[in-house]
Amino acid sequence: MRKILPILLILIGIGGGIGAGLLLRPDPAAKAALPECAPVEIARDDHDGHDTPDLPEYIKLNNQFVIPIVDHDRVASMVVLSISLEANPGKREEVFSREPKLRDIFLQVLFDHANVGGFRGTFTTAGNMGTLRGALLDAAQGVMGHDVTDVLITDIARQDV
Repeated sequence: MRKILPILLILIGIGGGIGAGLLLRPDPAAKAALPECAPVEIARDDHDGHDTPDLPEYIKLNNQFVIPIVDHDRVASMVVLSISLEANPGKREEVFSREPKLRDIFLQVLFDHANVGGFRGTFTTAGNMGTLRGALLDAAQGVMGHDVTDVLITDIARQDV
């Protein structure tokens, strides 16, 4: 009986896996009914004669942002985050030339977010992070116009003091 039980369990497991695979297999008719994906818009690169997709440029800001969380008139914790910008192609130099203004406006948004309790509790929820990203994007577009298309929070950490 000791030797038969492991073999029986293996066979039941294999049979259950095959049965689940057959039962959950996608319907071939439904797969055929899926629409085709839209083609990527291609821009002509005159320098080398090759086609290149018109993709956004990702620009990582040089230094991290450090935001103190004040509770009862003392620093209770620190939030450190890194930000990258999604911008139209060719805007890297313009972003870096305006980085001091961008950092200033981002710090103001981050301090305001901290002061309303945005970094307390479970601060990384989708709604909370979406609100923060939206405020940072509005601030970036106030400085750069619509050349900045998104703000990416690439790293975030909170350290309680």
